[in-house]
Amino acid sequence: MSQIIFLLITIGVAFLALKQYRRVLSNIRLGKKYEAKIEPSVGWKNVFLIAFGQKKMFKRWIPAVLHLGIYTAFLLTQIELIEILIDGIFGTHRAMHHVLGGMYSGIIGTIEFLSLFALVATIAFLVRRNIIKVDRLAKPELNGWPKLDANLILLGEMLLVTGIFMMNGADRVLQNIDPEHFAKITSMPISSWFGPMMFGDMGHDALVSIERFGWWLHVLVVYAFILYLPYSKHLHIFFAFPNVYFHDPSPRGKIENMPEIMNEVKSMLGMEVAVSENTEIADFGAKDITDLTWKNILDSYTCTECGRCTAVCPANITGKKLSPRKVMMSIRDRAEEIGTNLRSNDIKFAQGQNGEETTALTIDNYSDGKSLFDYISKEEIHACTTCNACVEACPVMINPLEPILQLRRYEILSESAGPPDWVPMFTSLENSGCVWQIPEERTAWTHQ
Repeated sequence: MSQIIFLLITIGVAFLALKQYRRVLSNIRLGKKYEAKIEPSVGWKNVFLIAFGQKKMFKRWIPAVLHLGIYTAFLLTQIELIEILIDGIFGTHRAMHHVLGGMYSGIIGTIEFLSLFALVATIAFLVRRNIIKVDRLAKPELNGWPKLDANLILLGEMLLVTGIFMMNGADRVLQNIDPEHFAKITSMPISSWFGPMMFGDMGHDALVSIERFGWWLHVLVVYAFILYLPYSKHLHIFFAFPNVYFHDPSPRGKIENMPEIMNEVKSMLGMEVAVSENTEIADFGAKDITDLTWKNILDSYTCTECGRCTAVCPANITGKKLSPRKVMMSIRDRAEEIGTNLRSNDIKFAQGQNGEETTALTIDNYSDGKSLFDYISKEEIHACTTCNACVEACPVMINPLEPILQLRRYEILSESAGPPDWVPMFTSLENSGCVWQIPEERTAWTHQ
């Protein structure tokens, strides 16, 4: 019966998880084509050094070491999780013990040490967020759900470790009183004293119940994580790897030219311009997430909300409204909103062409009367100094600067708007080809 229940729960979790992760992927695909020239050798190097190796985390040693403890514990406990799945399906007990032999004890011992360190790190992170209130973890954009999300994950980590030590602790005592059914594991450095101390006076049946409770607690918390991650910032544990692989290898700060603008400038300077057969009016910049690339949206889902970008942003440091972290969170929120509305197939979001009625909702005719500018204010994008500090600081190679620049381009080139201090410069550039308001023609002073 236990195996049947386990199989039914596992199949149900797999079905629901597949549905939720497909939802996230469909949201990411709302973006335009991403045309960066990815070099596989560079991409894989980034995966191993930055995603696996946590290289950029170590610019801040204290949180880096704490995070490394949780991260390595997470990776190694997957071995024990595989064993739990095998035991749950086939009704065995510690099936890998017979396969790995002496290596098994070493693996279990390492997992116990790392689990204890992860427990200490989790408590430290809870203290940093809720008691010490580290500045970058107490910004306005983290109020409400983001703060609750972080705390729920940390509490879940504590439940995972609790399940491991209840299971191993009771198992350790059972190894002494029932060696026929509970094989001796020589290296259980934490459970060898924790088990007898907590459960040493209990009978066989009570110990089996505690061991099974710890086993089920670990399994169910893992399954809850799997179902919860698509709604959480902790989705980065999966998306960090493709995100760093597809990172644009272009020099940092390089801004993509727009052919239409280049042709206009060349025409102003009397240079030869290539004739294009495309007569459609070009779209400049980005008004909504459908104008961004899928990589920009992947960036937003990869964001760990750690706030390192905001902590080094000179605009934010000087009290301006801009927070690069908040920009990425807003892009993700907008992607979620549009994705949810599209999947609803509600015809109220469909806008027919030339006022015609339509009966099908697609991304091409979608309109809800909102845009990214309803999530990211113009005051925020104007405050950016394009210094690339946020890009350098991000531990998973997210580029908050790119969507900020795309929003600026839309405002200036499509709406002919911008900060009052900028408009004279653009007017002068358009009229005389110079950012300074010089009355002479450009050719009159450039050769002097």
